[in-house]
This record gives sequence, C-alpha cells and structure tokens, in this order.
Amino acid sequence: MNIILLFVLSAATSQAQLPQEVEAFIVDRDACDHFRGEPTEGDSPEQVERRAFVDESLEIHCAGTDRRLAALKRRYSENAVVLSALAKFEPDIEGSRRGP
Repeated sequence: MNIILLFVLSAATSQAQLPQEVEAFIVDRDACDHFRGEPTEGDSPEQVERRAFVDESLEIHCAGTDRRLAALKRRYSENAVVLSALAKFEPDIEGSRRGP
C-alpha cells in the first residue's frame, strides 16, 4: 500500500513540475505517436475508412510538433526536468509520420 501511495505522489509531483505548455505538448505528441503506429494497410471499405481516420488524426495531433518540440527545448534549455520529459520524443517526425 505504501509503495502505491509513494508512486502516485511521485507521479503527481513530477507532473506538477512541468509547465502547462509542456504538458499540453506531451499530450499532443503522445496522441501523435499513437496514431503513427496504427496500421493502415488494406483495401476493404473498413480499412479505407480507418486509414482516412488515422490520416486525419495525424494531421490534428502531429502537425507542428517538430517545431514545438524544438521551441520548448530552447525555452527550457536550463530546466533538466523539462528536458528529461521531452527527451523521449523524436525531433523530426513530420517528414515521415508513420511508425514511431
């Protein structure tokens, strides 16, 4: 029980240390990376519809994230907590949005 409470408190503390714009970026980019990994092959009507949905989702969640990531890294270049949170993201995904 104590371990679970410690984990929850630790996660809440680390999230509280991130500026709101960084948290918002992380939400968007996580959604982007999710859709980048979605399969889109096939020619059945359902697969074509799914491909259109994934392509639209990529446009919504991925557009501009390379630029936003670079800007956040510059803005918070002396904030180790922010840089650590942003380190998991590839810096150049908009040229090829498929596959994380």
